[in-house]
Amino acid sequence: MADSPSPGCGQAGDGDAPACRYARESDAIQRFFLRPFFLSLTIGVPFCIYKMIFGISILRAGAAAGSLFAVAGWLIIIWAIADLLMNCVYSLQDLLHLKARFECCTLAQIGRFFSRPMVFLALDTLLSFSIICLMLWSGWIATLSPLEIPLWYVATTLNLVSLSVVSLYNEIRKV
Repeated sequence: MADSPSPGCGQAGDGDAPACRYARESDAIQRFFLRPFFLSLTIGVPFCIYKMIFGISILRAGAAAGSLFAVAGWLIIIWAIADLLMNCVYSLQDLLHLKARFECCTLAQIGRFFSRPMVFLALDTLLSFSIICLMLWSGWIATLSPLEIPLWYVATTLNLVSLSVVSLYNEIRKV
């Protein structure tokens, strides 16, 4: 199987065999893809950007609609900022090889109290993808400012290209 070391690796004198070097390098790449730094950079931060732009778009759309839009917009912006700060500190802890003291986002942190951070992280992912869909289907994507457009593009590029690279890498490992 691709996830286990090559036969003979780990025995005396075989560490320089091409199959063993490949297995070590492959495992190192896989570990990098699972590091909090990589996950925050390619998933967490883009999701924060989507949330922030969505909150700003709600404020923009609600300028004439009333205070309910303003409250919703500001709550989403505060959520995005909190998640961005949490992702940055989570990444920094990883880069400094420190144990994470909290989760990477507010919903996962709430999930930690219920001993289910991954369930709440999956909920955060669902909400983030729903925000992307709402931005597209509502037409608000066309109302983004000159600053918001490149932020949206960077978030999308980081998120989708990293997902594709990881998927491609995992498929190559199977061969």
